[in-house]
Amino acid sequence: MDLGAFSVSLNVKDIAASKAFYEKLGFTPIGGNAEENWLILRNGDHVIGLFRGMFERNLLTFNPGWDQQCNETAEHTDVREIQRRLRAAGLALVNEADERSEGPASCMVIDPDGNPILIDQHR
Repeated sequence: MDLGAFSVSLNVKDIAASKAFYEKLGFTPIGGNAEENWLILRNGDHVIGLFRGMFERNLLTFNPGWDQQCNETAEHTDVREIQRRLRAAGLALVNEADERSEGPASCMVIDPDGNPILIDQHR
């Protein structure tokens, strides 16, 4: 099962302060909109998302269909297939993609320590 690109999505209190902090660690903005309370930053292959007021907790994010540089991959495991496999493995999903849909969709599971894992397909 190919989960695609990986990033950490951080629930931040202040987008500007968080952006300034992570820039000191060598991250540069590559997407998002601070006025809409979200930014995506990159340092090499490492990607973090800064989100204010969108999530209750920090979460792990996987993007099927993207490589670590946000380029579309030739092949990928569709998020609906991933969620079927997760269910078959006995995992409870807290958010599910509509099985009748195609294209962009997401699902979410929670790991044993309460960490949310978002599988977010953009294409």
